[in-house]
Parts: sequence; structure tokens; C-alpha cells
Amino acid sequence: MTESTAPQSEHRTVLLRGGDVHSPADPFATAMVVERGHVAWVGSEGAADAFASGVDEVIDLEGALVTPAFTDAHVHTTSTGLALTGLDLSGARTLGDALALVRGHVAAHPAGRVVLGHGWDATRWPERRPPSRAELDEAAAGRPVYLPRIDVHSAVVTTALLDLVPGVTAMAGYHPEGPLTGAAHHAVRAAAHDAVPPAQRADAQRAALRHAASLGIGTVHECGGPDISDEEDFTGLLKLAAEQPGPRVFGYWAQQVADEKDARRVRELGAVGAAGDLFVDGSLGSHTACLHEPYADAPHTGTAHLDAAQIAAHVAACTEAGLQAGFHAIGDAALSAVVDGVRAAAERVGVGRVRAARHRVEHAEMLTPETIAAFAELGLTASVQPAFDAAWGGDEGMYAERLGAGRAATLNPYAALLRAGVPLAFGSDSPVTPLDPWGTVRAAAFHRTLEHRVSVRAGFTAHTRGGWRAMGRDDAGTLVPGAPADYAVWRTDELLVQAPDDRVARWSTDPRSGTPGLPDLSPGADLPVCLRTVVLGQTVYVRPNE
Repeated sequence: MTESTAPQSEHRTVLLRGGDVHSPADPFATAMVVERGHVAWVGSEGAADAFASGVDEVIDLEGALVTPAFTDAHVHTTSTGLALTGLDLSGARTLGDALALVRGHVAAHPAGRVVLGHGWDATRWPERRPPSRAELDEAAAGRPVYLPRIDVHSAVVTTALLDLVPGVTAMAGYHPEGPLTGAAHHAVRAAAHDAVPPAQRADAQRAALRHAASLGIGTVHECGGPDISDEEDFTGLLKLAAEQPGPRVFGYWAQQVADEKDARRVRELGAVGAAGDLFVDGSLGSHTACLHEPYADAPHTGTAHLDAAQIAAHVAACTEAGLQAGFHAIGDAALSAVVDGVRAAAERVGVGRVRAARHRVEHAEMLTPETIAAFAELGLTASVQPAFDAAWGGDEGMYAERLGAGRAATLNPYAALLRAGVPLAFGSDSPVTPLDPWGTVRAAAFHRTLEHRVSVRAGFTAHTRGGWRAMGRDDAGTLVPGAPADYAVWRTDELLVQAPDDRVARWSTDPRSGTPGLPDLSPGADLPVCLRTVVLGQTVYVRPNE
């Protein structure tokens, strides 16, 4: 890809030509004009000649694909950066591997600092268990260590970290040998994160946003809250993102709202909603998702953090205050509570007002036909993570282990949600699963359960325009005149148009379809490579040596 050497300017006019521009305004577009940070025109190569002499810069795409930049609708930015720059256990294939990684990290880094790790998943290890506290104490050589499970709903820690949290042994969720959950986990997580110096935290945030930009992500929804981060982390991230070139960051703060005063406090933090990880339950991997029937591998039904009455109060108060509400809900009992609570709020303040507020539910994995219908009725957005199914779905995956194959096969029913008219927004929950937008679309299109698959086009829309719609914006996430110029440029192979029928996904290259093509995301095919990412007309990433 070649370009002129015009100086960068917020108001420069740029012509991109000689590629493929993915735009509903023209399914055959090969060129695009950007002016004052917005798309001014899309069209054919011949028509582009009329603009060439009047622009500040011409970029020859050399056959590359231009798409809207992706929006990741569920990210934990600081934790993502700490995972990128710190102790990553996601590659550990055995318990011994994980302990060896801890030993190596402790030896290579200065003493005195709390060690933060991420990504272990004992369901993938032959030992089928996490490290004991004694094993972790030995590997850590007396250092404070915090190692959350991959779902971040439980953690193993060293005795040295417990010593920093007075009274932790009396808290709910404390287990002398097993992973900590609930209040005990929140307390040790707060202690571990409080020990991170501000400079290290800012470096982690920059690393996460740089990585996102390198993947064609132009916007992230930061999911913060008092149980998962802190106000300083949240406001610091929003300030950092506003002051430097990079992906946009919109923040959700997961705190219950009872009245206008609470809503005002959420807004003062810079949040766009009192939503995100406002926990109704936990996770399947940690046995804390709230179920109607017991787990297949544990004699209980998980943990409920909010009931329908509390959900109704939050939704009603947010709706009255003109603030978006939302919840984290995974298990079928948790999702039933959400539906019952939102419906009760709608009876109180009016279903039209509730629908207009576009309240959202994160994860929404264990849905039933009844709860799907209720999502559609109440205008709820499903903010979902297809990579969860790729990681843990299937007959022999973690979901089947926790729930049995029958219940596991009902999880993440994306096709049914779309058929019902429920808006979808795709995300990663990074660092739970990696930032990987094309991989996310592939995971939805090739869901492990055949009937839950959606077209590549539908998945792509959920990961671009869907993220904007999830926060009430209908004017972005697509390359049409007047839209913000948030786009990415990709090196990819032939573009295809997916035309699914009721049984199988078929592919077409027939231009008569009149539908913009997208890359072939079939399993085994190479994913597109990001060459450039642009946010509001400003370049925030260029691939080296391109």
C-alpha cells in the first residue's frame, strides 16, 4: 500500500482508491473519500478520478480491503495490558507448566512487587486441578501472587497475598486450599491491583490499546466497576484514551443505581452506562453461574448476586435517569432473573421507555426460547463472546463437563437471537479470550453447535455496527457518507458473499448478488492481516514495513 507524503492534519481530505471498500452504499465500491474525520463519498474507481486533484492525500490500496473498524463490546483494558506485559499462563498445558512459568517470572522480575498472572484453565490440564496454595507458595518463593482463572471469577493466590488482606479468611468464597470466589476473591483482587504502580497501570493500558489498534479495532467498551477495578483505573483509562491517538474507549461502570444521585455519580466518572459486569451471577468454569438445575459435576446451582427485585430497581432508576443499564448474566436462572426484573421495571416506567434505553446483557449464554423472546420484547441487546464457544463448546469441552452435553448444546444460540430480532454486539471479554475480531466472527459463523451458526455477514455486522448500536448510536460502524471515518485496511484473499440456507453455509463470488464481499473465514483459511487502522480520520496504526 502506497501513499503520498502529505503532512498529517485533523482536517485533511484523503482519497483511498484501488481496493475494495466494504460499504452498503455501493457493493462494488473501490474508492472512498474521507473529509474532516468522516466518510464523504464511496464509489467506483472511474468516479474517483474526479476527486484526485482536490484532495490532500491519495492512498493507493493496491487491492487491499477497507472495512469499518471493529468494535469490541466487552474489554477489561488494564487487565488485558497486564496480561500482554506480564505473566501469561494461557499456554500452560499442565499444572507443572504453570508452576514453572510462575518460577521463571518470579526469578526474572524484581522482588517486592505483587505478581499478576492470567489465563490458567485446569480443565485443559491432565491433572484437572489448579495449583494448591502450598505448591504456589513454593513456586513463588514467598512473593505475593494473584492468578485469576481464565474466566476471572476465581483465583489462586499465595499466602503472602492473603496476608495483605485482613479478615479474608472469614469472607464468603474463601477456601483454605481451593480457588477463592465471591467476596474473598474481590478482596484479594483489589489488594493485588492496588499494588500496581500508576505508571505500570498506564503502560498496560497503552499496550492494550496499541494491540487493539493493530487488529483493526477502532472502539472498545471498557467494562469496569467496583468489584473488578477501581475508579482511578477507570477514569485514568478514559483520560488516557482521550488524550492520545488510538481506539476510542467508551466506559461502562457496573454499580447499582437507586436514584438520580447515583446516576449522576456514574456520569461523573465518564461512563456511558451503569452496565457491563454488574454481576447477576458468576461463570460456568468457576461453578458460579446461577442455574435452575445443579451442575453435572458439582452438587449445587451456583451463585446468585442479584435477584429480580434488585434488577428491576436498577433498570427502573436508570431508565428514569436516561441512563443505560445492563448486567452480567450467564446461567439460565440468572437470565430468568434478568428478564423478570426488566419486565417488572417496564411495568413500572413503561415498556416503550425501557426499549428505547437499549439496556444490555453481557454474555447471555444459557438462554431458552422464552428468555430469547423476552429479550426481543424488552429491547435488550445481547453483548456476547463467540470465542467462548470456540474455547469451551463441543461435546468434550468445559461446557459439557459442567452441564452435560444436552444443556451445553443450548448455549450461545446466536441464530435464534437474530431470528427473534435481538440486537447482537460481539466482544472478547479480553483477557478472558484474546482480542481477535476476525477470529470472533469465524467462531460465530462456525459455532460448534450447527443450529447456532450465523452468516459471516451477520457476525461482521455484530462486531462493527452492533457495538455502536449497543450504546445507542445508529450513525456509526458502517462506511457510508456522513459516518465517522473509523476504518481498517486489510490484506486478504478473494472476497466472498456467504449465502446460508437452513442447513449449511454456502459461498458465492457472483457479483450479481449485490452484497459487499467479505474474506473467507472457513476454518483453516488465513485470517486477514491489518495494514492500517484509522479512527475519526486519524491513523492510529500502520503495520511496520508496509
